[in-house]
Amino acid sequence: MSKLGNLGARLHRGEVGYDFIGNRKIWYGLSILITITAIVALAVRGLNMGIEFQGGAVFTTPKTDVSVSQAQEYAEEASGHDAIVQELGSGSLRIQVGGLDTAKSDQVRAELAKDLNVPEDKIAAELVGPSWGEQIATKAWTGLGVFMILVVIYLAIAFEWRMALAALVALIHDLTITVGIYSLVGFEVTVGTVIGLLTILGYSLYDTVVVFDSLKEQTKDITKQTRYTYSELANRSINGTLVRSINTTVVALLPVAGLLFIGGGVLGAGMLNDISLSLFVGLAAGAYSSIFIATPLVADLKEREPSIKALKKRVLAKRASAAAKGESLDAADDLSAEAAVVGPRAGRRGTQEHRG
Repeated sequence: MSKLGNLGARLHRGEVGYDFIGNRKIWYGLSILITITAIVALAVRGLNMGIEFQGGAVFTTPKTDVSVSQAQEYAEEASGHDAIVQELGSGSLRIQVGGLDTAKSDQVRAELAKDLNVPEDKIAAELVGPSWGEQIATKAWTGLGVFMILVVIYLAIAFEWRMALAALVALIHDLTITVGIYSLVGFEVTVGTVIGLLTILGYSLYDTVVVFDSLKEQTKDITKQTRYTYSELANRSINGTLVRSINTTVVALLPVAGLLFIGGGVLGAGMLNDISLSLFVGLAAGAYSSIFIATPLVADLKEREPSIKALKKRVLAKRASAAAKGESLDAADDLSAEAAVVGPRAGRRGTQEHRG
């Protein structure tokens, strides 16, 4: 077995682990910093909305030897507006120009035919009105709102309201980061982007629910024992599902990366590029939030409950009493502070040596 595979098996068995809950303030701070950067980018730069939302024309040329940069210069000179040019896999060009009406579109088409040295009737022109994009955006916001409400209701019933709240925060976190990256780097927002944003919600929620299910199982009747605190069991739940989360994310990201870098970059597929880009960013953000945000937030909320506070006091008091007497707790009954960090559990090794 490879070293990585061996580490994954040890994580799954609980022989090693990382203290996600204990270091949660670091990840909270990182997420807050990223979120603030995304919000500032949105406020300052805004979003580069595609012609579906602002109206304009799309010209598709036949195969030409003119470069993308030269075609962009021709289009901007002919229209007086900014232009976005993409080279398609066949060697043809897709030229988008916003703010054009029918008359202006015909004029720009004629000028492009001269500049590109292609027959005018070979250039396909398509006018797009802004009202269509507005309808898509309105339906997307409606769908997003309905999805969020249903998610909160389901998680509150299947688990509890604290987990529903944590999952909602994680979803908003993922969407904010994805939209912020679009604003920060100036990617164009199209209908494909909206489709991608709505799609990542399910992926983001999947890993979160997997961890929550493990946590629910491990914390059943938690107040009837004095072995572990709630945060410690939450940490074990994350570590126990960590390999599964990583594998799921990698398997999902690989085909999306293929669509993004091969389908979009090499073939020049516009809509495919828009969808895959939002999926790639959203999947990565979703994997991060399910591990570093959602479950630690649940632990924070649960530790405020009087019964969970009392449990923590009993657990710590039991350990302090055992330490004062020089006694060692059985590894099956003890979860020391060191058990949450990467490395073998000293208590288990010591117990095995004692039994040997």
